[in-house]
Amino acid sequence: MKNGVRRIILLTLGWEDLPKSISVHGAPPEQRLREPTPGVLLECDGGWMLLDTGFNTALINDAALRRRFFGDPAYRPILPGPGEPLEEALARAGIDMDRIYAVGMSHLHHDHAGGLRHFAGRVPVHVQRAELDFGFSPHPIPERNAVNRIDFDHPDMLWEVADGDAEIAPGVTAVLTAGHTPGHQSFVVDLDDSVGGGGFVFAFDAADLTENIEHELAIGATVGVEPAETVEQIRKLKRIAAERNYRLVPGHDPVVWPALTSELHTRFAGHHSTSAMPLSSEGK
Repeated sequence: MKNGVRRIILLTLGWEDLPKSISVHGAPPEQRLREPTPGVLLECDGGWMLLDTGFNTALINDAALRRRFFGDPAYRPILPGPGEPLEEALARAGIDMDRIYAVGMSHLHHDHAGGLRHFAGRVPVHVQRAELDFGFSPHPIPERNAVNRIDFDHPDMLWEVADGDAEIAPGVTAVLTAGHTPGHQSFVVDLDDSVGGGGFVFAFDAADLTENIEHELAIGATVGVEPAETVEQIRKLKRIAAERNYRLVPGHDPVVWPALTSELHTRFAGHHSTSAMPLSSEGK
């Protein structure tokens, strides 16, 4: 029986034009970045697990909803095409939606949880209890922090709730990294020996950029903690990565994400029969 992940496909589910200070606390207000919106597909024993789901397109394409949910003029969500980003990304990867048997959520922000509606009543969704409690706390507190209840408040959602670090699939461990949101989690991915072993630590929004990791710079967007407190979560992930000799991957880095997308496509090209072309970072 296989015990590790056998294939990783990175998805780019859109982009975000925003102030760098959201990712790096104290960055000059005039500095802006166009950051990728990440999704990660993992081929596990039970099938494909998806980490994060991108935007809810309805909230962006409808003018009234966009004003409500994305009304801050400093922040601009960018969709990669006219259709559903997740459906289009999966099609390009050669993976049918019904082959996804579980979803892992780093957190419930609108750029990560917007595609959850595709999975309501279909597959388990792994989340931290603290995140779910925050998401369902009285309106409008979460919404003011970019958590849109409309993205995930569905009576048929099959929540799998954890209180702290937990293995959610063979070779996939969720690691609590609270700070960006109360129940943010990152993911440690162990690769199977049949594909060369090793692994990755996907920080998601515990560390948006390479400089957050290399220089231990606090992230700028937090809930319930001071930005400086997020450095300890970065150090936690760095310790895990160092102990295992895994690469620590920032969640929204505009240079790292497309480069690693291509690298992993090349690495796993010989381990499957379906051609999966990486999403381009062009055409924004």
